[in-house]
Amino acid sequence: MTTTTTTTTHDLLERFAQQRAAGKRHKDAAHAIGISEGQAIALHAGRSGHAIEATPLGAPWLELLQGLEPCGPVLALTRNDSTVHEKTGTYRNLSGSEQIALALGEEIDLRLFLHQWHAGFAVREGLSLSLQFFNSAGVAVHKIFARDATDRMAFEALIARHAQPGLDKAFVAAGAKPAPRPDGAIDATALSGAWAEMKDTHEFFGLLKKFDVERQQSLRLTEGAFTRRASKAAVRELLHEAAFDGTAIMVFVGSPGCIQIHTGPVQRIEPMEMHGMQWLNVLDPGFNLHLREDLIASVWIVQKPTSDGVVTSVEAFDADGALMAMFFGSRKPGKPELEAWRAIVAKLTPLETAA
Repeated sequence: MTTTTTTTTHDLLERFAQQRAAGKRHKDAAHAIGISEGQAIALHAGRSGHAIEATPLGAPWLELLQGLEPCGPVLALTRNDSTVHEKTGTYRNLSGSEQIALALGEEIDLRLFLHQWHAGFAVREGLSLSLQFFNSAGVAVHKIFARDATDRMAFEALIARHAQPGLDKAFVAAGAKPAPRPDGAIDATALSGAWAEMKDTHEFFGLLKKFDVERQQSLRLTEGAFTRRASKAAVRELLHEAAFDGTAIMVFVGSPGCIQIHTGPVQRIEPMEMHGMQWLNVLDPGFNLHLREDLIASVWIVQKPTSDGVVTSVEAFDADGALMAMFFGSRKPGKPELEAWRAIVAKLTPLETAA
């Protein structure tokens, strides 16, 4: 390592520490000094004397995740730029491949796109011990934190089995998001026809690929038939309604490498303003949601035909068209959608009324 590189690394570490001392999260502290979160964590690998210690971890990722069950309850965290989803529970029933996998536990329910997982680290900071995974651009795809109820010896043994101290994964700048095709280039009639023929909600992803249509664009092109717009307050409305009447819901939040799902009731809904940001929080035992309500640019009510009847989702998007979170009524395959959920959706303020 050259002197220039050493000096630069030392400077970045000091600046990152200053941002952390100012109260910023890892992601925000890293961005404040012009690097990705993954790069910031990687800088600490093999270096002592800093508040953070990072140990590189090696794949296979599925094997590592399958090794979590003996550790007992941990905190699973998946987030995107606007929304954080936290679930406490035990990792169980993991299956799949090193490309795509599932965790189908009652508490920890994940869809894992492991081909997007580029680097992993065991991260120690004060009393906090976590496993953190990033894609090639240094964006966090999933994190796992030890809690009071975690078997620390089992957690440490898992880290030791997968530790690769000399592993050095380079990160690259994220590429620009491709622009959607013009609406006029898409056969909206055929899209609507294929939509009507769906038998399972999972067919929707294939439909988007078949017609080469961006997600929110597809909602716009089928508006009035399968979709309608709701006010930006719809997410807050549905959470309060579900909490009031005890309706079990499903909350989906995704990163580039993981979709994390909560299924069950929600109880404590707490809006909060902090540093000019409007947060909508669910603060329940075992489940926390933190959503930047001020970043909601549009909300859509979406209906998909299935062999079990129509399934309805409420989907929130930010100004860049990124999906912030999706909400469904709790359901199992083979069962129709909850009437209580449909009643909640029917009450949501339409965009026209809000305007």
